[in-house]
Amino acid sequence: MLPLGLGYVEGVTHDYRRHGTTTLFAALDTANGKVLAKCRPRHRHQEYLSFLREIEKNVPKNLEVHIIVDNYATHKHLRVKRWFATRPRFHVHFTPTYASWLNQVEMWFNRITQQAIRRGTFSSVKDLVEKIDHYVQNSNRRAQPFVWTATADSIFAKVERLCERIYGTAH
Repeated sequence: MLPLGLGYVEGVTHDYRRHGTTTLFAALDTANGKVLAKCRPRHRHQEYLSFLREIEKNVPKNLEVHIIVDNYATHKHLRVKRWFATRPRFHVHFTPTYASWLNQVEMWFNRITQQAIRRGTFSSVKDLVEKIDHYVQNSNRRAQPFVWTATADSIFAKVERLCERIYGTAH
């Protein structure tokens, strides 16, 4: 990475080489702040279903499971809908467009990005996945529930402003 400078945005050197990507699936237990995370090579419905099975194996059978996701097509695939239809303890909630901040796992994604991924140098996808796994293990050792600093009124006001911007346009 090249350093930031006055009038310059952060950049990379001319010989920077991206060695590939991974998809990080994560499920946050809001009661204790621990995260179940898996890296997969792609983000299709097949990988998402595989991750849902991981959640199913790891959450005690007597608990309801609330899945909060964005509106990505993978989360709405027919096979995913069928999977949820056969599992009544699973409840899916979709965040509104431009409102990912309503999903607490997004705060965790921000932390891993800032503390482990951004500005990192990885020689391979395997190296990146190992760094992510290491972060997840350490994060879970000191996990605590997220504490909302916003009041319910301020959240509702933000949602209202968002809705006005989305639906008040000429689009």
